[in-house]
Amino acid sequence: MDAIVAERLTKCFNGLKAVDSVTFRVREGEIFGLLGPNGAGKTTLLKMLATLLKPTSGSARVCGYDVVSDADEVRRRIGVVFQEPTLDIKLTAFENLDFHARMYGMGKEERRRRIREVLRLVGLEDKADVLVENFSGGMQRRLEIARGLLHSPEVLFLDEPTLGLDVQTRKSIWEYIKERNEEEGVTVVVTTHYMEEAEFLCDRVAIMDFGKVIAAGTPESLKASCGSAVITIAVDGSAQSRSRNQDGVAEAERLAAILSELEFVEEAGVRGCGRGRGSVVEVNVRGSGETCIPELVLAAAKAGIGIKSLSFRKPTLEDVFLKLTGREIRDEGEGGFKDFVRWTHVLWHRRRR
Repeated sequence: MDAIVAERLTKCFNGLKAVDSVTFRVREGEIFGLLGPNGAGKTTLLKMLATLLKPTSGSARVCGYDVVSDADEVRRRIGVVFQEPTLDIKLTAFENLDFHARMYGMGKEERRRRIREVLRLVGLEDKADVLVENFSGGMQRRLEIARGLLHSPEVLFLDEPTLGLDVQTRKSIWEYIKERNEEEGVTVVVTTHYMEEAEFLCDRVAIMDFGKVIAAGTPESLKASCGSAVITIAVDGSAQSRSRNQDGVAEAERLAAILSELEFVEEAGVRGCGRGRGSVVEVNVRGSGETCIPELVLAAAKAGIGIKSLSFRKPTLEDVFLKLTGREIRDEGEGGFKDFVRWTHVLWHRRRR
């Protein structure tokens, strides 16, 4: 069964389409990733699904309820972890969670029981009475995830959950997200621009750019579209190694054209590094990349093209994005505290009705 169904979902701001006719489905119990650069529309899409923004057109259903006409029902069934820290650092971990639980109308005994449970789930049970200002960045992120899970949501939205954290802490957060998905059965939708995060966490990924979904599938199927392996060849652009008095960029273009004709090469393209400093040819090949290397080197030698270095790796989601857009994913920096205030305001007024 589908936990989320979006049909031609669109959001415009002053005539600009931040999200442009997006259609996708998320199955119950899966971790679904929205991957893309800054400005791709990921956060705007997530806000519409979380009822923080109304779509300009199109429709979306979360847990079977329409995000516009049944917004209150959707909010009861989802948890949200915003991109930037939204905890009150002058309160303890327990007090932060208790405030959130009250917004959801949970009774005293239920609040206490559930707070103990989620603190244990994220490994913070011994920090319940510690002020959040004394928490590390990773501990604060774990507490925010605990808060998102506090009311036992069916769907958990995570907007750039590890943005700004160090590598070790990021991996620790990934493990917590995986465990919560497996142990609590919660459906997770995560926005990210970290390729390795999407590959580690997600069962399926939708790659977004300029408001559109440009590719979707499992990380494995998307990477397979780039070939079995990627071989990077740095062409020597020095004067001694140039052929026919051409610079490194021209030599790389010539090599890419030669390699494209080889039977096992799916695609060969140039990534320039500046005149006189050489250039890079990226080659997507079928089969075992290691066995292809000697033939690539031989082809370059026959053409009189010098090679400065050569490396081999398996395709990544970065390669998928590069192939589809011709550029790398940029850093992200959206969302924040104002979204949390808005969310709390919505919950408070719902409680008063």
